Amino acid sequence: MSVARHPRPKELENATLEEVLETYTARFRDRVPDWAAFEDAKIEGFKRAQHRFIGAGGSGKHTDSKAIPPRGFTLSIMYVEPGQGNAAHTHEVEEVFFVLKGLLDVFVEDETGRRLWTRLGPWECIACPPGVIHGYDNRSLEPVWFQVMLGGGRPDTMGYAEDELFKRRAAHLNAAE
Repeated sequence: MSVARHPRPKELENATLEEVLETYTARFRDRVPDWAAFEDAKIEGFKRAQHRFIGAGGSGKHTDSKAIPPRGFTLSIMYVEPGQGNAAHTHEVEEVFFVLKGLLDVFVEDETGRRLWTRLGPWECIACPPGVIHGYDNRSLEPVWFQVMLGGGRPDTMGYAEDELFKRRAAHLNAAE
């Protein structure tokens, strides 16, 4: 006989194994690419698709009925065409980019605008600490697929470093609801 050495969370105390499997399994074939997940994704140069698996990520869109309910982190797969990326931003939690296929140029930046870049290939990652300005560009000739994890089940919407984008966050959040 098997013994669970840790208690289930309250909401799963009486759940059947079928309910656990159904609720906590997400398949790529069921993901819908969200090309409008982020306010900056409306701007040429920042277009990308988010495929949500766990939670909603830092987009501000916290409702996705097909995503696994978040607990301590979120997980998405991003698809980025050559010449696209995202705007410099911060989070209140750690964000991890883990490249699955392709090449991704990532940066960290300070408040003076000084920016350092590094290129990640398949099976390489960067962890961006809370409050550190960061972002990425696909400067290669092929699309890139990478995993994004945020260190909170319901993280705040990204804090764009550029004032105009930051001011548009409220409208983006209102449109998401």
